[in-house]
Amino acid sequence: MEQLNKIDWVKMNDLIPVITQDATTNEVLMLAYMNKEALELSINTNYAHYFSRSKQRIWKKGESSNHLQEIVEILLDCDNDTILLKVNQKGVACHTGRKSCFFTNLTTNETISEIEVNTSAAYGVIDTLYHTIQKKKNDDPTKSYTAKLLQGKENSMLKKIVEESGEFTFAIKDNNEEEIIYEAADVTYHMLVALASKNINPDRIKQELARRFGISGIAEKNSRKDS
Repeated sequence: MEQLNKIDWVKMNDLIPVITQDATTNEVLMLAYMNKEALELSINTNYAHYFSRSKQRIWKKGESSNHLQEIVEILLDCDNDTILLKVNQKGVACHTGRKSCFFTNLTTNETISEIEVNTSAAYGVIDTLYHTIQKKKNDDPTKSYTAKLLQGKENSMLKKIVEESGEFTFAIKDNNEEEIIYEAADVTYHMLVALASKNINPDRIKQELARRFGISGIAEKNSRKDS
């Protein structure tokens, strides 16, 4: 595709930043990245596709929430290394449910726009919890248990996974349904904290599980031994 050749992909290590703007109001909605395939999909479908660095895959904006971005215009900057995407935004652009991803004043820490849409159901509890954990990374550890785990010693954080896993196994052994659910939730939370400490999006775990469909457990384990 001729349009793709205008971009200096080598300089940008195959990922180009994209500023997305409301075509009607000119409000800046978000910043994301595209690789060649994402840009080609965007051009061909007329809907915004991006490459997620955290998920390590291409995603169509609105694939979970249906908050799609219909492309009005694609503009390339003078250095051929940044795109301005003008879109008709359906719903909201930010996963928090706000119109724009830019809603926190850096100096005062004031939130300058309110949530317009409850997106927790659209994105699912695991993704919502992961983003909440990420947001708490720099919070006051005396007021946030999550921040305390993330800012403390790594061994302490990992020890909690071992402890909660042990309690989960005892709940299974005792055949206590309520305790099984409670402890499983604790294990899940602490695993997500550990993933967040390494900036590994849980979507990548889903991708790995999906990859294993159709592969026997024995064959999958043997493939890891051989690599």
